[in-house]
Amino acid sequence: MSVDKNHITIGQEKTAPVSDTNHLFPVFLKLESLQVLVIGAGNVGLEKLSAILHNAPHSTVTVVAIHISDAVQSLASNYAGVLLEERPFRDDDLEGKDIVIVAVNDKELSRSIRDAAKFNRLLVNVADTPDQCDFYLSSIVQKGNLKIAISTNGKSPTAAKRIKEVLNHALPGELDEVINNLHTVRNRLNGDFAGKVKKLNALTKVLVEEGSEKEKRWRKIATRSVQAFALMLIGYFIFSYLPLKEMAQGTFDWYKTLDKNFPLMLLAGFLAQLVDGALGMGYGVTSATILLSAGVNPAAISGSIHTAEMFASGASGYSHYRFGNVNKKLFKVLLIPGVIGAILGAVLLTQLGDTHVDYIKPIMACYTMILGVRILLSAFRKQKVQKKFKHYGWLAGAGGFLDSFGGGGWGPIVTTTLITKGRSPRFVIGSVSLTEFFVTLASAFTFFTLLGVSHWQTILALVVGGLIAAPIAAKLAGKLPRKTSFILLGILVIFWSLKILIKIL
Repeated sequence: MSVDKNHITIGQEKTAPVSDTNHLFPVFLKLESLQVLVIGAGNVGLEKLSAILHNAPHSTVTVVAIHISDAVQSLASNYAGVLLEERPFRDDDLEGKDIVIVAVNDKELSRSIRDAAKFNRLLVNVADTPDQCDFYLSSIVQKGNLKIAISTNGKSPTAAKRIKEVLNHALPGELDEVINNLHTVRNRLNGDFAGKVKKLNALTKVLVEEGSEKEKRWRKIATRSVQAFALMLIGYFIFSYLPLKEMAQGTFDWYKTLDKNFPLMLLAGFLAQLVDGALGMGYGVTSATILLSAGVNPAAISGSIHTAEMFASGASGYSHYRFGNVNKKLFKVLLIPGVIGAILGAVLLTQLGDTHVDYIKPIMACYTMILGVRILLSAFRKQKVQKKFKHYGWLAGAGGFLDSFGGGGWGPIVTTTLITKGRSPRFVIGSVSLTEFFVTLASAFTFFTLLGVSHWQTILALVVGGLIAAPIAAKLAGKLPRKTSFILLGILVIFWSLKILIKIL
C-alpha cells in the first residue's frame, strides 16, 4: 500500500480522492486492561482523569506531577487503581505504559515527553495541542449500555460539548431498557445471523414508524385547530366589524379607518414576540407596556393579548421545533395538564368577572420574584447536574390556569420553575413555547365561545408583528449563551414581578 497527496493506492487500483474531512478511526478501548500515565495534576489533569474514571472506573492510572491539586487527590481517593506520584516526570515513568496523557502548562516539556513516548511506541494525547496527539478524548453521551463518542477532529471541544448536551436531552433514559430487551429477544431468536437481523429489523421498525405517526398527528391537530379558529375569527370580523359597504370602497379607504396608533401596535406585537420567543416569557408584559403607552383602553388589552398570543405562540412553537429547541418528552408531559388548566381558568374567569385579579397577581408576583432572583444568581454559579422533578403535570396545570384566570403567567410560572430545577434554558424555552400554543388556543377558544371578541385592530397588529418576530426569536434562543439567557430571564422575571407589585401597592 502507498500513499500520495490525493489518493490512497492499494495494489494497482486507486480509491476515490481523499477529502478534507475527519479521518479519525473511532474505537472503544477496554481501558481496565491497559496501563495509563497522566502527567500533570492541575485543572486540565483533573479533567482528563475525571473523563477516564467516569467511563472506566476500574482503570489503572498513574498520575505524575510536581504539584498534585486537592481536587485530584480527592478524586483519586475514591478509586483504588489510581496511583499519585508528586515529583517531576522521569523517562522511566513510560516503562510498562500503554497510553500517555500530557496535561502540563509547559509547551517545551510537553513536546519532550511526547517525543520520548513516541520513541517507546506509545499512544500520546497532549492537552490543547491537536497536532501532537495520536488520539483525542471525546465528549461522551451515555444511556446505560449505549455510549456515543463525539469528535470534532480536535477543532472545537466546545462544539462537541454542545452536541453532547443536545443528545443527552434528545435520547431518553429508557434506551438502556430497550437495548437490554432487544438483547434478550436476540438470544431467543432461532436461525442464522442474517435471519436474526431481519427479525430484529422487523421488530424495531415499528418504533420509528410510531414516532413519525405521532409527530404527523400533532402537526395535523395543530394545523386544523388554527384553521378552524381563524375561520371563526374571520367570519366574526366580516359580519360584525367590517360593513360590506365600506369594504367595497377599496383597500385604501379601509386602511384610513385603522387606528392612528396601528404602527405602534404592530411594533408591540413584534417586540413582545421577540422577547417571549427568545426567553420563554414576557409577551404579556412587553405588549401591555407598549399598548398602554399608545393609549389603548386597559380593559381591551387583556382580551386582545390573549387572542393574538395564540397566533404568535403558534408561529413561535413551530420555529422552535424547526430549529431543534423542543424536547418532545417534556412537551408531551406539559400539554394535556396545561390545556385543562387554561380551560378551567377561562371558564371560572367568565363566571367571577375580574375582581379576583387583585388577590391572584400579588401571590404570583411574589413567587416569580423569588424564581427570578434564583435564576439571576444561577447565571454566576457553576452549572449544576439536572435535578429530578416529578410534578410536571401539576406545574403545567397551574401555569395554564393562572394564564387564563390571572391574566398571564404561563411563561413566568412554567419556564422559570423548570430552569431553576436545572433543566437547559434552550430546551425549556422551546418546549414551553410550543406547549403555549395549545394552552393559549384552549384559552382563546373558551373566551371566544363565552364572550366573543373585540378590538380587532389591536389583535391584528399584535398577530402580524408576532408572526414576523417568531422565527428571529427562535433562532436567537438557540444561540444565546447559558449565562446571557439566565441574566436576561432573571431581569425580565424580576421586572415583571415588581411591575405588578408596584401597581397593586
